[in-house]
Amino acid sequence: MSACVPFLSKRTIRQLSAGLMALATAMAPLHLSAQPTGIPSMGAASGVELSPAVERSLGDAIMEQGRRDPAFVSDPDVTHYLTGLGRELAAHAPGGAGQHVSVFALRDSQINAFALPGGYIGIHTGLFVAAESEAELAGVVAHEIGHVLQRHVARGMTQSAQSNHILLASMAGALLAALAGSGDLAMGVAAFGQAAAIDRQLGFSRQAEQEADRVGYEMLQRAGYDPRGMLRMFQRLASTARLNEGTGGNVYTSTHPLSLQRLSDIEGRIRDGDAGRRVDNPEFWYLRARMRLVQTRDKRGQDQAVAIFERDARERKGVEQAAAHYGHAWYHWKQKAWAQAREHLARAQALGQPAPQLDELAILLALDAGDVKTGLQLADQAWRRWPQSQGVAQARVHAFEANGQDKAVVAFTEACIAQWPGFSRMHQLRAQAYERLGEKVAARRAMAQYYESIGALPTAVEQLRQARSLTRDFYLQSELDVQIRTLRDRLTAERALLERFRS
Repeated sequence: MSACVPFLSKRTIRQLSAGLMALATAMAPLHLSAQPTGIPSMGAASGVELSPAVERSLGDAIMEQGRRDPAFVSDPDVTHYLTGLGRELAAHAPGGAGQHVSVFALRDSQINAFALPGGYIGIHTGLFVAAESEAELAGVVAHEIGHVLQRHVARGMTQSAQSNHILLASMAGALLAALAGSGDLAMGVAAFGQAAAIDRQLGFSRQAEQEADRVGYEMLQRAGYDPRGMLRMFQRLASTARLNEGTGGNVYTSTHPLSLQRLSDIEGRIRDGDAGRRVDNPEFWYLRARMRLVQTRDKRGQDQAVAIFERDARERKGVEQAAAHYGHAWYHWKQKAWAQAREHLARAQALGQPAPQLDELAILLALDAGDVKTGLQLADQAWRRWPQSQGVAQARVHAFEANGQDKAVVAFTEACIAQWPGFSRMHQLRAQAYERLGEKVAARRAMAQYYESIGALPTAVEQLRQARSLTRDFYLQSELDVQIRTLRDRLTAERALLERFRS
């Protein structure tokens, strides 16, 4: 099943969504224990109520708020890697797939993954770190894409269960409040608490889980991954759940029951199929090391992560050993211990396992140590080597900034936005460069694009209004008027959609 879990810890979700949950409870009784026993056929009315277009719009509205959630991992390397992994898998779906897929990470040490409406898939950092190979991570992502492609989430949300409709209405209300600018962040996070509550009630049948396994397995095999990765990951998660029975288990196994029948079915497919020959992308290992630190919340967690890096640096070989040194270097960089960071980065580089993450950290270390000229040289070299890396692109912008080259920042960020329209951070960096250049109108227009890209539409409108007040140019004012009307029309359309779900 595809269980939409909170974008924050359970405690935070309970705190932020308590008011809305209370409202929902007051409206009608919640039958939280009642779970649907199956999935309606594709021709059923429930499938029609949430068409693919409407489902995508609802998913967009949810994600626009979620990107501002503190638990959302905004690291461009991570998002680019995960989404690339998801889209490659979806491209190998049985019969071909035109489904939009976007995969993102959440800062949460719990082992979980989930899908939202419209093809959005979330991966907890805890699950990323728990994967012992790229194929294992891909197996979970493929399973979630299987739910998306079979429309399990969309059809489950619109079935007749009263609790689903009440929670969906509450989520729509929270999103409407966020669109209106009412406590943007708090209301957005509360809305995700409602989205989580809805998805936890879907309780898809064993048949739906096996269907997602089947579709996911075929994607893995066609994309060249070893499908045994899916089995190994599920076996490990099932074993962890049994060992921790009575103490909470793990979230993934409680929302995605790993029955013996499911595991046997996957084993049977593996016996009849070919093992993939795809080699792990080194980025998987470097980003896995980074996520081990990202999910830590205190000194004790950091110390545990460093101890693992030290062990792996001694015991592992190849890219896994390099990733351990990289994780240690990244830790020291965050601690502003430049010498130790450079030492471990050099050890990682010496192992001959290149990846953009190594060059990116070298750039940032040079800049933070005050050697801005070397930082720019490294950035130029890295960009020639990794022209598809968003992390390297962002580091190059910082190198331009450190060298006082704001015009170069404007030109380069514009090129990056053309290459990656959804790379919102580039809009913000471009706006800051315009501000330093004294181009106030251009700065506010760029910030409006930034706020639009993250879903803060009322704030985007306000930025455009400020830009209009700073110019006397009639033609420019006319352009700004068109932009303002377009954003207001979009706000009206989103409100109409959410009102439909709230009623």
